[in-house]
Amino acid sequence: MSRLSEKMNKRVAALTPAAILTFNATVSAIPDIVKLTLGEPDFNTPEHVKQAAIKAIEDNESHYTNSRGTEGLRQAAAHFLNTKYGLNYDPDKQVIMTEGATGAIYAALTAMINPGDTVIVPTPIFPLYVPILMLAGAKPVFVDTSDNGFVLSPEKLSAAIEANKDTVKAVILNFPNNPTGVTYHKEDLQKLADVISKHDIICLSDEIYSELTYDGTHVSMGSILPEQTLVMNGVSKSHAMTGWRVGMICGPEDIINEVAKVSEFTITSLTTNAQAAAEEAFKNGMDDALPMKKEYMKRRDLLVAGLEKAGFSCPNPNGAFYVFAKIPDGLNQNSEAFCYDLAKEAKVALIPGSYFLPGGEGYVRISYAASEGTIQEAVTRIQKYVDKQSVK
Repeated sequence: MSRLSEKMNKRVAALTPAAILTFNATVSAIPDIVKLTLGEPDFNTPEHVKQAAIKAIEDNESHYTNSRGTEGLRQAAAHFLNTKYGLNYDPDKQVIMTEGATGAIYAALTAMINPGDTVIVPTPIFPLYVPILMLAGAKPVFVDTSDNGFVLSPEKLSAAIEANKDTVKAVILNFPNNPTGVTYHKEDLQKLADVISKHDIICLSDEIYSELTYDGTHVSMGSILPEQTLVMNGVSKSHAMTGWRVGMICGPEDIINEVAKVSEFTITSLTTNAQAAAEEAFKNGMDDALPMKKEYMKRRDLLVAGLEKAGFSCPNPNGAFYVFAKIPDGLNQNSEAFCYDLAKEAKVALIPGSYFLPGGEGYVRISYAASEGTIQEAVTRIQKYVDKQSVK
């Protein structure tokens, strides 16, 4: 080990590689493995969106842009949010285009956090927020929601704020949720907003899966508590554009101005042709997610039916493309050991629920962003594995 490594940032040194990616890489080496691991649409980016990027390249649009995003993209993004969710953001003052939703999370938390601050994180949740909080010098306060249908209750939120009232800076919401597929309805959000509005804290609302809401219409926290909410979204899930890396963050002008500084100093500006593609997606692909959503619902129903037949139980996944399934009683309830054994013996790869923080142990996350044939094969193998374990 280099002597210089001891002089590196201690917060970085305290981090470990992403468990989800490490697990996925490990099981990918197993021959004939069926993977339902990563949260990535298996659809192609819509043709009209790809053509917009190609045209931008052919038109030599290859220079730096405004660090907040091109004017056309910010206008299209603001119009999309207004049309879909009734959000009213000034594209010049309240919208920043970011390097995916991850870039939005990083810029927002870096801009708002002072060392020693605490941030309330309802769990289970995608673990990405935690290392970013740690890098900023904050402490996550986990609130386990597994006993409340995986929805943060106003009572639990109030208790977490009261217990950290001198340090709490923000609360993070992610809905539809990764990994559970559960979402928040308007009445849920209003109750949480009633609590948040009594305190000087920010709600960081990650709504990247908003267009993949199956039961009813997605309601944004930004429409209920706009003065204290930063809304994050993007084109990754709605338009099958994960690799294009275009997200956005919107909110009150004074807060957005601070977030914009971090984003500018981190990335300078987004890739120009990717911005042209995203503008086309927002402007002329308002409903591009509809055929994908229809297919996801079919896959969800196929997966849930097969899992329940095998003895798993699942919270109702009414958004995103995940099922968070409880491992059947009588099997190894350590989710990591279960997933490794399932991969080895049945050649099916799922993600251990424990990776999604408190409330996740005893569960597995299963992505149905895969073909029906792949899902059916996975279900068949899982059912055989459970039957085999039950007779031991």
